[in-house]
Amino acid sequence: MGFYDLNKTEREKLVYAQHAEVLSHLKQKNTEALLPYFDDEDTYIRKNTYLSVGKIYDTFIKLRENVLFCLNELLKHESFRVRQTVINAAGEIGKKDFETVKHFFDTGLFDVHHSPRNAVIGSIKKMGEKNPKPILAWAKLYLQHPDKEIRREICHGIELRGRTHPEDILPLLKELEFDTTARVKNTLVHVLGQIAYKKDCLEKVLKHLLSWENKSLVEKALLEILDVHIRYKDFAVLSRKEAEALVDKYF
Repeated sequence: MGFYDLNKTEREKLVYAQHAEVLSHLKQKNTEALLPYFDDEDTYIRKNTYLSVGKIYDTFIKLRENVLFCLNELLKHESFRVRQTVINAAGEIGKKDFETVKHFFDTGLFDVHHSPRNAVIGSIKKMGEKNPKPILAWAKLYLQHPDKEIRREICHGIELRGRTHPEDILPLLKELEFDTTARVKNTLVHVLGQIAYKKDCLEKVLKHLLSWENKSLVEKALLEILDVHIRYKDFAVLSRKEAEALVDKYF
């Protein structure tokens, strides 16, 4: 039976019991006992697991060494679900203490399976929202990586910070303006569009695009920016007409 097959009361009891068991196993550095939670086929059970690990690291200072020991051991596991859960747990810790868990993302970026790599992207998003300075400094190191998938994943990962603070990530995005890989360029255009329809963001994006030299890519970005104001019209701060007026003002 899946997590959401249970009613609300049953789910709350399960979360509480699971948290208590994860705490007990971390106290004993019992990675074998943790495996069923890290490797559960139910996404929500794994989510409860990494949220519990994050809370335990934050609350029980004396257990931090145990938490990191167990995560390091589990990162070596053959199951991609286990490694994915480890990366997500590290992401919870990294919201406040990125330097301690940075190596999990250095490793996860190159995982053979897409799920841990996607967990890196998700973690960059949630950490960048809460603890942007070290995360963006780390992300910058990979923007010119020879592997196109690494460049694409980093571009995607810093998107969420840009939705509230576009000025923080636009200089990083600019480093990709002459990327020759279609997947990277498409992700870059997508991210610019996702930033632009949020509150107080469009004008900042347009001003910054004026400094970009790749006019072909800028044109694609402007078309995407206008298009998202139709696709996300129920969520966009400005109407398509208002967005067009701003684009005309700058371009």
